[in-house]
Amino acid sequence: MNFLDRIQNEVLVGDGAIGTMLYAKGVGLEANFEHLNLVRPELVLELHREYIAAGAQVIETNTFGANFTKLAAIGLDKRMRDINLHGAQLARRAVMGHDIFVAGSVGPLARIKGDERELSSNETGDIFREQCLALAEGGVDLFIFETFSDLEQLKCALRAAAETGLPAIACMAFPEEGRTAAGVDAEKAARELAAAGASIIGANCGAGPLEILANIRRMAGAANLPLAAYPNSGFPEYVDGRYIYRTTPEYFAAKALEMVAAGANLIGGCCGTTPGHIRRLAENLQGVTPVPRMTPVRFEPVTETPSPAATPEGFLADWGKRKIVTVELDPPRGLDCTRVMAGARALREAGADAINLAENPLARVRMGNIALGSRIQREAGIEVIVHITCRDRNLLGLQSDLMGASLLGLRSILAVTGDPARLGDQAGASSVFDLNSFGLIKLLGDLNSGVNALGNGIGAGTGFTIGCAFNPNSPKMEGQVSRLQKKIACGARFAQTQPIYDVAILDSMLERTARLGIPILPGILPLVSERNCEYLHNEVPGIVIPSAVRERMRGKEKEAGMKEGIEIAREFIAQVRERVGGFYIIPPFGRYEIAVELVAFIKG
Repeated sequence: MNFLDRIQNEVLVGDGAIGTMLYAKGVGLEANFEHLNLVRPELVLELHREYIAAGAQVIETNTFGANFTKLAAIGLDKRMRDINLHGAQLARRAVMGHDIFVAGSVGPLARIKGDERELSSNETGDIFREQCLALAEGGVDLFIFETFSDLEQLKCALRAAAETGLPAIACMAFPEEGRTAAGVDAEKAARELAAAGASIIGANCGAGPLEILANIRRMAGAANLPLAAYPNSGFPEYVDGRYIYRTTPEYFAAKALEMVAAGANLIGGCCGTTPGHIRRLAENLQGVTPVPRMTPVRFEPVTETPSPAATPEGFLADWGKRKIVTVELDPPRGLDCTRVMAGARALREAGADAINLAENPLARVRMGNIALGSRIQREAGIEVIVHITCRDRNLLGLQSDLMGASLLGLRSILAVTGDPARLGDQAGASSVFDLNSFGLIKLLGDLNSGVNALGNGIGAGTGFTIGCAFNPNSPKMEGQVSRLQKKIACGARFAQTQPIYDVAILDSMLERTARLGIPILPGILPLVSERNCEYLHNEVPGIVIPSAVRERMRGKEKEAGMKEGIEIAREFIAQVRERVGGFYIIPPFGRYEIAVELVAFIKG
């Protein structure tokens, strides 16, 4: 009897954690577990046989992270096919002589840290296709897609699996209250995965058996496919240098019976589960058959009328009525913020509308801009645009700090990915990049709507005016415009550009972005010397300085260089001021006095 026939007529037992057990067998956390298929195959085979001896009827290949995005990060992308092929063959060898199914384990793709480019649907599908084909060649009976939080990515995986003709289990991870980390609820996931061609749908990982049980109940009410449940063994606890899971096999197996009652057809274990958990699970489920399922209620999609574009607020409230000028100031490298406070006051008096505070620009340590921004607003009386990067905080920290920024009265946020930590002056620092700028903009939009990243309520919305960066100096500006459109779709309401020195580039930008309907402030970075000019042109990504401007700066240093640089900036502003709604001034080396002069020129 094939897998789909069996799953309709009996409750099958899956295996348990692979990573947990390999770690318990002495494999270090720094090792790549999937690579063991090639370098320590007997260890992987031994684990499969332990789960089979415990009573597992479906075992998974050791290939969860064996996709291009994860293997490329450690230089193993060329071995991707071999790792998957050998992983399938090892599992096939383990079940020889047993009536046991082999499921090819496929996990989500990783985003390359610091890379804002999103994989297209076709690229995503190609990566999954390569993994699925290798697993199919190795002899798997089915696929199990697990621990996904991105619903669209999982749909791409299902399409790739369909090309092999093998059935596929589609499991998502719901870490809190029936929602994925991307905010998709269990009911929506069930309906859309069923429509996308999954043979079985379900939930895995998450908080533990009780949480998985709740999600199985929710999915059972939304779609009539067989259900798979692979809970963690509760929350891990760090004890004496290792992670310990405290959920006992008895408790785990007892909850499994409740999962069967809720509609589960296949039950196994995820993180922290062992052959001991699976042995007790198999004992409890022996001879158990699936419960009858009621036809789920059909939900029709509701078509919403698009809401009109938001009216600019805060420093942008007078956009189109007068020139808006924002100025970037550098937070201090230490605790003395006397100069930046003096600059903020002087710029307010000159007529600037807002102060930009970057967050550790170029990955070099400076004072935290949220606390400094709050002080500037309170003591200097001028609005602050706080730049928030994805480099320095994980998703948890980002949400906490952004809610804190709202509490402090900061209302304008510029969302940027941030320079990688390796570019900075802290050798031991690492980049986080749980999100890129698109994801951060969406998170800010969610917080404005009164929910966190999981869709859970936070009370009133944060009220942020969300900004983003735009690079018009790219030789392929259409690609940058497309990225800007996506940022706007995610929630961006204004943009500030990289420094522009060429009027033709600005005119092209204005023409290509006119339809987008958001304020765009062109960046103005005055040059101060030939050396500075050549450095910016040749070494700083996103900055292009025309040869005519570089020629004007040739041979000019110190006072002469600064004077010429300011004059070039004034000429540029004069040429374009009637075609733009404002400017974003970036004074070189924190010399706010230059910005004061340019603000007075623009406002005069």
